[in-house]
Amino acid sequence: MTRIFTPAIESATGATAEVYGQIKKAVGGVPNTFATIGAYGPEALKAVLNADSVLANGSLSKQDQETIKLIVSQETGCDYCVAAHTLLGKMTGLKADVLKQIRLGDPTGDGKRDALAKFVRSLVKTAGTVTDEEFQAIKAAGYTDAQMVDISLAIALTIFTNVFNRINDTTVDFPAVH
Repeated sequence: MTRIFTPAIESATGATAEVYGQIKKAVGGVPNTFATIGAYGPEALKAVLNADSVLANGSLSKQDQETIKLIVSQETGCDYCVAAHTLLGKMTGLKADVLKQIRLGDPTGDGKRDALAKFVRSLVKTAGTVTDEEFQAIKAAGYTDAQMVDISLAIALTIFTNVFNRINDTTVDFPAVH
């Protein structure tokens, strides 16, 4: 049960109504997590959406972005974001079995994706401590210095929503993950 009361989306005014309108236009509705964040922090929600737009136009493929977001969500225990990024991952063309392998930390058979998954999982588990060997491995897989920036941004954005959803115990409004 959600801990923070979320007013009806239709009752929003001002900056909150504006950001909800942008989300509705982009995706057709306002996911529960964005509804609650926007109700109390419309500028925070705008910042997250703007940063996500920067990431979307950055150096990582959509599949890489969703791989990162799914791993971070899995490792932090955010069931809301695991469900969201599983669906979004499918929308990028990642197959259900690959998404499950990513979540479980199993090899996917794609060496570059597996290197990214291993790197991101290590970053999350070690609070960002990276060994020289881990850095060399991600570089050897073909990731650039610019992509290191985007990997960091993807992790930071995902941790924000993960933490908020853990605080709020946001009701999941995405398909269940099996």
